[in-house]
Amino acid sequence: MNITAQNIRRSFGAHEILKGVDISSRPGEFVGLIGPNGSGKSTLLKCIYRILKPDAGQIFLDQCDLSRLTVRESARKMGVVAQHNQYNFDFTVKDIVLMGRAPHKKPLDRDNAADYAIVRKSLEKTGMSAFADRSFSTLSGGEQQRVILARALAQQTPCLILDEPTNHLDITHQIQLMKIVKELKLSVIAAIHDLNIAAMFCDRIYGIKGGKIVGEGTPENLLTPEFIREVYGVETEIVHDRHGQMHILFTGL
Repeated sequence: MNITAQNIRRSFGAHEILKGVDISSRPGEFVGLIGPNGSGKSTLLKCIYRILKPDAGQIFLDQCDLSRLTVRESARKMGVVAQHNQYNFDFTVKDIVLMGRAPHKKPLDRDNAADYAIVRKSLEKTGMSAFADRSFSTLSGGEQQRVILARALAQQTPCLILDEPTNHLDITHQIQLMKIVKELKLSVIAAIHDLNIAAMFCDRIYGIKGGKIVGEGTPENLLTPEFIREVYGVETEIVHDRHGQMHILFTGL
């Protein structure tokens, strides 16, 4: 699925957060958004997954204007994994993942054998099958994020939006979650704080600062010491390991 955002603007009061942002993602492409805190990454993604409404601009899923879709229709096309997932009730893991089937059901429809089969498959993909009957609230942060990813997979959408999903995870769980998503080969747009995680998993990256796009390209082309200095104000060195994977070393302010 193609995801396109054109000239997106969004303000909070007199403060303009997004100042005419354009981004796109092609079918099967993993696109990252990087930038300092407050740059507008999450605000942009919230506009795409409809938590916020842009003040101006358009968002398209393929050729369809997002504003013309119902929430249920867009939920059939786009799954979301965010960084905060709080529930006031004590749901089981299986119950949480079953919520991903809601966009495909009519009011009062019951969960059926096909739904449960999709839930089982989603839990298998995320390595959470053994936790199906556990209470969600008893899981670690990394386990909870894998359950939320399983819920998004149960929606069976062609694209995923990752809104800083690894911020509070240790490096093991960051890599596990991102590897699972990468192997799905879906269209993905993800806000990512860790530049090395972005370099490892993204096909293409947009840099955003002060509500504007300040760069776009592959990790190798975009993440240069000069660009990182411009966006973050820190000095870096780029090295490559024996597998050819680039790594960013932070050498000081």
